[in-house]
Amino acid sequence: MNDKQGMQPLFPRALLDWAGNHAGGVKRLFDSHSGRPAKDLLRTNLLKRLEEWANSLSVREPACPRVVLLVGGPGNGKTEAIESTIRWLDASLECDGRLVDELARSFHRIGGIPRVVTADAGILSRTPRDLRLSIVQDATATVGHEGVSAANLLIEELGVLVGSSSCDVYLCCVNRGVLDDALIHALDNKLDGPSKVLEAITRAVSLAADAPSCWPLAGFPSVAVWPMDAESLLVPPTDELTSPAETLIRQATEPSAWSAYGACAAGKKCPFCYSQSLLSRRGPRDALLQVLRWNELGSGKRWSFRDLFSLMSYLLSGHLPARDEQHGDPCAWAAKLVELDATLVGGRRPAKQAMTAVFQLATTSYQHALFHRWDRDVSLTLRKDIKELGLDDDSTLMGLQHFLHDRRAPYLPATIAPLLEGLVDLLDPALASPDSQVAVSAETTIMLRDVDIRFSRSIHEGIEFIRRYQALSPMELDLLKKLAQSDERLSRPEVRRKRPAAASRVQQLLRDFAGRLVRRSICVRSSVVPDASILAAFQKVVEDEKQHRLYEVADQVERLLNNGADFEVSLTTTFGQPLPPAQRQATLVVPRQHVGVPSLRNPGRPHSPICFLEVGSGASAQSIALTYDLFKAVKELERGLSPASLPRTVVALLDTTRARLAGPIVRDPEILRRSKIRIGADGTVIAKSWDGFVSRNDKARQ
Repeated sequence: MNDKQGMQPLFPRALLDWAGNHAGGVKRLFDSHSGRPAKDLLRTNLLKRLEEWANSLSVREPACPRVVLLVGGPGNGKTEAIESTIRWLDASLECDGRLVDELARSFHRIGGIPRVVTADAGILSRTPRDLRLSIVQDATATVGHEGVSAANLLIEELGVLVGSSSCDVYLCCVNRGVLDDALIHALDNKLDGPSKVLEAITRAVSLAADAPSCWPLAGFPSVAVWPMDAESLLVPPTDELTSPAETLIRQATEPSAWSAYGACAAGKKCPFCYSQSLLSRRGPRDALLQVLRWNELGSGKRWSFRDLFSLMSYLLSGHLPARDEQHGDPCAWAAKLVELDATLVGGRRPAKQAMTAVFQLATTSYQHALFHRWDRDVSLTLRKDIKELGLDDDSTLMGLQHFLHDRRAPYLPATIAPLLEGLVDLLDPALASPDSQVAVSAETTIMLRDVDIRFSRSIHEGIEFIRRYQALSPMELDLLKKLAQSDERLSRPEVRRKRPAAASRVQQLLRDFAGRLVRRSICVRSSVVPDASILAAFQKVVEDEKQHRLYEVADQVERLLNNGADFEVSLTTTFGQPLPPAQRQATLVVPRQHVGVPSLRNPGRPHSPICFLEVGSGASAQSIALTYDLFKAVKELERGLSPASLPRTVVALLDTTRARLAGPIVRDPEILRRSKIRIGADGTVIAKSWDGFVSRNDKARQ
């Protein structure tokens, strides 16, 4: 409910608890106050599969797996999946809540939760049957089995169930570390049965191109596993219209949980209510989701549930200082900044908090919180220039200096700091091409070049240009107006004649800051970022289940790997060593190696977040991952980029692929029959002839 109905608004105050380091961001079984801050279940393909599995158990399908392992790290929703499965199983067995109640008591036991919690689901069912349920909420736990490692316990539990005719059902959450430890222990101790099933599990939950079926596990039909860190939460599940991330943002910006924009203590200058007013609309919400998805594709790092909860908390309720977070009211914090900014009109020397207030307000809305980085290293030079120019009385210049200096210390939430840093490196709209078009209204688009040109001349001219589109918030306009006043002051002869170089530096910094502020504000709402067209094309390739677009990329990578009609293997160096001088090089030249597309994915697996290409044929065939860097290099080569300018990551990937191909090639008689060896740089070639080998000079023959 909102305050219009006589109730206090729930958000943004309650969003503080969504962060991963607070109670709302960490899920505990059967605890309604933890882990699901949005309250509604976020549907995924795994949850759909688990619901079907619970129904299959109730009707006693013979092919139904009896052992289910959910594999992944923290924050991926394993605990939520187990609780949902228990509720579905309770409903399908018609236990009328008895199964849920019994397990809830077990998971809230005083003195610690045992590693394995069991319940006789068959007896609790309306139709009694033989069905005993065992649950391991966290496979790293050893409660009740002190002195025995978690890996050994996992081996024992799987050894009892896999391959047996027991009607027991085993549901386990396990991370990859425990799986690896268990496999190593089984191999070292020659435990054939456990080592085979653990090796199959490890291969199935990998992201390798040839990874086998997960559900059921290849070779073990009674076992099912699922890698929970494989599928993106920004892609709608099968037969669903919205992704879990979109559902989450809608819940976080639900108007009924917020005050109307302008009705909170900070009024129209509240950055949190302003962010909510934007993200509750489809356009900005879709643009934010697009930016987050491109970050996944470009970085190769997936957003987990905990990451998304923490991100929404950060974007919509801020990262308040500890002294302010204790009161837990972001709108009150914003109102305090508004009051501090109003004190600058007086004649007293302002406090630091008052001078930085307008900067804090303007950069706390979600666009600037997402792309948070400013040039903090110039703060010391800026302070020196202000002092030389005698502008210590300029509260805007001093506020900018303090604001940038404060950014030298860590200021991001530790739960998502690495993800946000990577996002800025990859997608900062401040670095988008000036030729990019950005929508500033439903019917109007402008070129970023037009914004850059005007702000490079003067901030006042930039304001006059952008203000007509009503695309900026009141906080941003307030800051730009103050920056414009300082910009005009720096243009006055009496200021410039003292230190013209210092005045130019400060003026350039002000205009750059203002231009970045405007770029980020309008571009994030339209998902205008660097290399947006390449990212969009890469997304289509990755999400194309029929792999049609992947064939085009394969042809382009084939041209990169080969030298015309030949594939070359160095015979005088091993991988990683520098090449000798040209006259001392010996190179095996074999026919061009083909790059193709592997067969379609196994239906018993999640959709892979990585596309693979198959290089070579027969015994020498190798799989390589189509990374964003490789895809981007291919597209830029099409535009005329020199191969010598390829990024190091792409060069390393291509060199590694050539080295992996070289080993099988030099041992393949069929390929060697059509090969030759090139010696030095003068064109000398050794080739096979009818009576042995012959040396010739190809350059001389040409």
